[in-house]
Amino acid sequence: MLVEYLVAYKDGPSLCPRYYQILTKATKLMPGVSDFPRSWVMLHDQEGFVRLPNEQSIYTSPPRTSLSLQPLGSYKGNDSISLQSSAGQIYLTNQRVVYIPAQKSAEFQSFSAPLLNIHDSHVTAPFFGPNVWISLVQPVPGGGIPPSLPAVQLKVTFKEGGAFDFSNHFERIKERVQQAVELSQESGRGTRTVDISSVHLEELPAYTGPQNAAADAPPYDHSVRSNTHHDRGNSGPELEPLEPPPGYEEVQQQSVANELEERLRRTS
Repeated sequence: MLVEYLVAYKDGPSLCPRYYQILTKATKLMPGVSDFPRSWVMLHDQEGFVRLPNEQSIYTSPPRTSLSLQPLGSYKGNDSISLQSSAGQIYLTNQRVVYIPAQKSAEFQSFSAPLLNIHDSHVTAPFFGPNVWISLVQPVPGGGIPPSLPAVQLKVTFKEGGAFDFSNHFERIKERVQQAVELSQESGRGTRTVDISSVHLEELPAYTGPQNAAADAPPYDHSVRSNTHHDRGNSGPELEPLEPPPGYEEVQQQSVANELEERLRRTS
């Protein structure tokens, strides 16, 4: 049984073989480092896990963050996977997402996924209970997840807060990495030449718009506003729905899973 589950970016930045050799050597030199067999996350007593070369930490969750990994609800195959951890920490770096459970077992020591293998991520905020970050993770053969699964659902429950902070940081850094990959593809260099550790992480300057926008704006017509307000009063207030329609998340996840499966079929 694998002690750690990894999903690697297919046909993308290749980190694993060389970095694994480096980290394996590091475990012999660094005290407090655990070198579990076939584990892609080198665990460290004080720092949680050993960083990859040029890996920068962006976000660390509170210690009571739970994780659930399971097949999509629409999956009808025989292969399955179910990982649960009621408490632990999730880490976001400039290269991957890592989860370390507080209570490790022979079946589950850690979880790691490169940023570009995580799709359709969003935060759900229930009326009762903590916020949950949900995403689809695209696995590849050899990562510890059955190859018949085109995608698995990852749920991270932030019992002590931080879901939106994590989500905002994740979307920002993933967008930067995706841009670097797309630029490399457009230039003809391919994705394997992308050094995601060198992607610029600083925030872009806030957009303020043209300074003379107010001067160039047309004069405001109060009669238009009055008529519009009157029309709305006759028809009643238009309220936007607070929640997506029933079954929306299932349909969305199935659509993403089908797209991933088709992409893998074309590249195989």
